[in-house]
Amino acid sequence: MFYKTVSLWLSISLSSVVFAQHSFNIKGVVLDSKTLQPIEGVNIIGENLFAVTASTGTFSISDVSKGNYNFKISHIRYSPKIVSVVVSSDMELIKVVLEESTTSLNEIAVTGQTKKRLAKETPIVTELVSKEYLETNRENSLMQTLSKIPGVSTIKIGSGQSKPVIRGLGFNRVVVVQNGVKHEAQQWGNDHGLEIDQYGIENIKIIKGAASLVYGSDAIAGVVDIEPNKVPLAHSFNGEVNLLGETNNDLLGISLGLQKRNEKWFYRTRLTYRDYGDYKVPTEKINYENYIFELHDNNLRNTAGREANANFSIGYTSKNITSETFISNVYAKNGFFANAHGLEVRVSEIDYDASNRDIDLPYHKVNHFKIINNTSIEFNNHTLLFDVGYQNNHREEHTEPTSHGYMPKPDDTKEREFVKNTYSLNIKDTFKPNEKHTVVAGINTEYQNNNIGGWGFLIPEYNRFTIGAFAFDTYKINTDLHLLAGARYDFGILETKSYNDWFQSTVNNEDGSTSYIYLQRAQNKTLNFGNISASLGLSYIQNNTTYKFNIGKSFRMPLANELASDGVNYHMYRYEKGNLDLDPEQSYQLDIDVSHKFKNSSIGISPFINFFDNYIYLNPTSNYFQTQQIYEYTQAKVFRFGGEFRASTTIFDNLQLNVAAEYIYARQTSGPKKDFTLPFSPPFSTLITANYQFKDLGLLKAPSLTADFRITADQNEIVPPEETTEGYEVLNMSFITSISALKKSAPLQIRLKLNNVFNTEYYDHTSFYRLIDVPEAGRNISIALTQTF
Repeated sequence: MFYKTVSLWLSISLSSVVFAQHSFNIKGVVLDSKTLQPIEGVNIIGENLFAVTASTGTFSISDVSKGNYNFKISHIRYSPKIVSVVVSSDMELIKVVLEESTTSLNEIAVTGQTKKRLAKETPIVTELVSKEYLETNRENSLMQTLSKIPGVSTIKIGSGQSKPVIRGLGFNRVVVVQNGVKHEAQQWGNDHGLEIDQYGIENIKIIKGAASLVYGSDAIAGVVDIEPNKVPLAHSFNGEVNLLGETNNDLLGISLGLQKRNEKWFYRTRLTYRDYGDYKVPTEKINYENYIFELHDNNLRNTAGREANANFSIGYTSKNITSETFISNVYAKNGFFANAHGLEVRVSEIDYDASNRDIDLPYHKVNHFKIINNTSIEFNNHTLLFDVGYQNNHREEHTEPTSHGYMPKPDDTKEREFVKNTYSLNIKDTFKPNEKHTVVAGINTEYQNNNIGGWGFLIPEYNRFTIGAFAFDTYKINTDLHLLAGARYDFGILETKSYNDWFQSTVNNEDGSTSYIYLQRAQNKTLNFGNISASLGLSYIQNNTTYKFNIGKSFRMPLANELASDGVNYHMYRYEKGNLDLDPEQSYQLDIDVSHKFKNSSIGISPFINFFDNYIYLNPTSNYFQTQQIYEYTQAKVFRFGGEFRASTTIFDNLQLNVAAEYIYARQTSGPKKDFTLPFSPPFSTLITANYQFKDLGLLKAPSLTADFRITADQNEIVPPEETTEGYEVLNMSFITSISALKKSAPLQIRLKLNNVFNTEYYDHTSFYRLIDVPEAGRNISIALTQTF
């Protein structure tokens, strides 16, 4: 299938040459003169002709008549250049090299601020992630791609899913925003991944630390904000094809994206499909509850999966109004490691080793449908933003039916079903009463309806309504000194619905008699929550040094699973019990960020101090239910501190070294686990990266070689029955280049990657399968091809 796909792509490329007989395409690439890296956002301007380079540095101007043309090549950071082009049938790819301008950006930032300058002026610890970074570091899921950023990690579930973690906190403490609307799925579960297609994303803003001021209740640990893509240029059409193949799990993937705009109307669309088999681990056996499971050919049986994603948007833009409506659907079916779902697999009739691409029981499937409209209106000194969204998340978990306790053997395999409908509305007004103040005020409201099905119970059906209002002011004391102050109030209602078992259980009465009843697992209950969030920050830019200080208070409403769960979670090997008396979490945090840029290097540090007045977590008890240990939701005071360190330097013209380190300390200061850390806290970790940029090597354009060396310390700070995890060192390598496959087309981008070079057997302390001593994936070779047009 992989070779068929490549052949199809070549056929399409060749056909484009056949039909272009009377007009021609001008195609080229713009590179930095020192690093030979591609430059994004370069303007290519000729008489009635215009283009802007993509993240790969490439540009294309179609339907150009034969003749001589002059183009001005310009970028805000580089000295402009005039290039003459002779358009004919035998023209080659144009290569333009720009030299960095000596003009200080700070002098022009007053009238035209770049994103990097705005990030410096904002007293919040943020990371800006570009499309180039995403393409260079792409892994099997979005959060695995982002995990190289210091302070950002992931809870991995197999080879195709992961959950975001920021500074050791995840689940509903991290908000994921896509196109202005919070992504709402079943993110409370350890085994529930992030249903977002990572292809076609241009920019992501990551906020480390409390961000409830703007994003609401669940942003108590941070935010992953997937920003809307920029509006295409007028009278433009372009697209890209992404192909991916991997050896560890025999993955084959393809993604096709297109976008077109006339004068005011535009559209975008993307289709993605991925199919992969069981992934391999560097061990031949797994020990689960003192039972040894032999692995066939090192395959972690039944971890295969497939994904099919589609999205489409249509938009309109004019001088004062821009509006775009997005429609997307993400579907995935993934198997769970068969031997991790209970010892019943020993007597299963399923032949899990028959094929490494089978998706047998147990498995889950999820479908996430989303429709969002973003509208921006500018008038006078105001910019009004309206975000309206609807989401439907449908998740099913299937397993082999077996009897448990008093529950008889069910008739089907659907253990659990969750159907969540979410309606969202955000209104935000940004206005400048004068040159010194920028005021932002807004309202966020959301309604959720969550229904359940299946023969296994864990959480009840519920409705949730939240509304919050906020305002903050950024005061420009002078060009380099900015003060931010704001406050927010949130109110929420959570309504749980009653649930009784579908089978009878035996109950011993006080008089010695026995009754057979349908046990009630949940009750009708309505709870109200309200709280205040606030933030005060200062940023100061002194020549090449930036200082940031921010202190804030945030809160988080308890979730339905924390309040009213009452059932066995076989994915986590425990019985979970909620607590209706839980209070909202309240967090107080101080963030500091200091960064300095030298001539050929930079250094930065981001420490934080965090205190939870009533942190909610699952506490393992000494009680058992049907051989499963009972975990009860409880609250405790928690003190945390830590931070990230980063440094980079250019040793030679073409060799760059980067170092990033992260550390988190957590201690419970009250409650049943006083003086313990928090469950599954990530250990100290350091990532050393070396990148060498070669000059052109024949057909290979701007080739580069990168080595990533991850050093992770032991994790001995645990909460019983959690186990300690040994430290490890893992080496990954990648080679990136481009070639001009056809003279008339843009360069073909090629990325070869070798993960876990030495096939190291190691354990990730926060991985989903760490509980049953499953190591991380073994050696993997991947090849990714990207063709823009």
